[in-house]
Amino acid sequence: MARVHRGFTLVELMIVVAVVGILSVIAVPAYTQYVQRSRRADAKTALTTDAQLMERYLTEHNAYAANLTALGAPASSSNGYYTLTAVSPRPGGTPLSYLLTATPTGPQGSDPCGSFTFDDQGNRGVSTSTAGCW
Repeated sequence: MARVHRGFTLVELMIVVAVVGILSVIAVPAYTQYVQRSRRADAKTALTTDAQLMERYLTEHNAYAANLTALGAPASSSNGYYTLTAVSPRPGGTPLSYLLTATPTGPQGSDPCGSFTFDDQGNRGVSTSTAGCW
């Protein structure tokens, strides 16, 4: 009477491990880039919201707020992926100017775009030369 063996052979198991390894090498970096790109919207939203608050502050006080505390704005983006700062007047700018900056924190800190900036002239920038961040 012959016995029937059920289960996987070592070769079959190694093939599955190799396929999973190849898929993870391709999928993980693509997923990381996607997550970073989607979290950039948090910085853009926070900067444009703070810019609107600065313009409102200008109409009420005839000057831009010196920092986010005077503006009454939070020091981080809504999801907490970026730390926000405001400088008025902006470096090299007129007395009626400002510069808003969103600096990545935590898991977003390795974003190749780096920090996002927005100023009173509507100029948008990043701290790196990476294209397509804004």
